[in-house]
Amino acid sequence: MSLMWSVKVVGLGVVAFSLSLELLGWLFGHLRHKRTLNKVLFFPSEVACVEHLFSPNSARACFCPLPHGVETSFSRLLCHILSATSSLDLCVFSFSNMDLSRAVLLLHKKAVTIRVLSDKDYSAITGSQIGILRKAGICVRFDVDSAYMHHKFAVVDGRLLITGSLNWTLTAVQSNLENILITEEAELVQPFIKEFHRLWVLNDPARFYKNLISDDEH
Repeated sequence: MSLMWSVKVVGLGVVAFSLSLELLGWLFGHLRHKRTLNKVLFFPSEVACVEHLFSPNSARACFCPLPHGVETSFSRLLCHILSATSSLDLCVFSFSNMDLSRAVLLLHKKAVTIRVLSDKDYSAITGSQIGILRKAGICVRFDVDSAYMHHKFAVVDGRLLITGSLNWTLTAVQSNLENILITEEAELVQPFIKEFHRLWVLNDPARFYKNLISDDEH
């Protein structure tokens, strides 16, 4: 009896342990799924001070006339961009917003690897921040064919996608009806990573000049 009772106790213990593992697996999977970020932002955004996002540890108060302590679509967008710790891949048609430029430059100073793809024609217009980024040492490439590079997306740390209709301009942020989707869903993030890589390779200046030399030789 003693032996059979011991066997039963051990058997019940094994079953309980197995059920506990299954339950823990379900809980972790459920929590991981719940933590996946999915947000939608709409514009135009309310105009508010965003200085605290660039100097979060500063003891100095900002005395600008804009509202303070207000969370807006634009401040949320900035927060997600500034969350980058290792890389930022940016593919944008028009880029003239100075606060977004400040965010990219700040990440660059923090040694975040930044790559920018932009439209060659719109990069040359007055107010474009692309030249400022290049002057700071950020790697920028332009489309080499006749089609507009009309994408508007960014990938943060290879895990977070920011995409939508919003051009990175002051008018788009403050005046236009625009949208931004922010997601960590891998099924959505991965295709944009692949597309960025494809465009980055396709618009490599070395490849373009090599083709020119080859054409001249023939």
